[in-house]
Amino acid sequence: MGRIAPPERVMLFAGFLFNDTSILEKSLELLTKLYGDILFKSQQINWNYSEYYNNELGKNILRQFVFFKNLIDPANIVDIKIQTNKFEEMFLDNNRRRINIDPGYMSLAKIVLATTKNYSHRIYLGRGIYAEVTLIYKNNTFIPFFYTYKDYRGKEYIDIFLKARNELKNILKN
Repeated sequence: MGRIAPPERVMLFAGFLFNDTSILEKSLELLTKLYGDILFKSQQINWNYSEYYNNELGKNILRQFVFFKNLIDPANIVDIKIQTNKFEEMFLDNNRRRINIDPGYMSLAKIVLATTKNYSHRIYLGRGIYAEVTLIYKNNTFIPFFYTYKDYRGKEYIDIFLKARNELKNILKN
């Protein structure tokens, strides 16, 4: 019989889609007030995987990942996703988002994304929030699933997550 135990703490991260760096900076200020210092930021990457966000965010969309120093209980991702949605609403312009903030967390074994959208592979967490395991760690790299977003499958993102995983390993050792 399995024993109920507390979950391991995980590394919080957020993926941002934006085309206005001032909105990104304001969002980061809000997030650091709630979730603590940033461990590291990825470079800003041109995001051209879809036209899905063009009506809201415009063209020339950039992606940036931000990883936080303070580890979290994975159950907190529900509250975090609800809060990041509120931050997105703060920056609306004529009912259009100016930034997309996708929180998730990383354990040594996987990358989990939080979302408000239900699909067959997503698990309901509560309060309108779902989660999906989007990448798993195996054979010294992250492996995508058939449903993993196209951008998360690429080497550029996987290299960012491998760097974050090494940071997480160091934090867990101490």
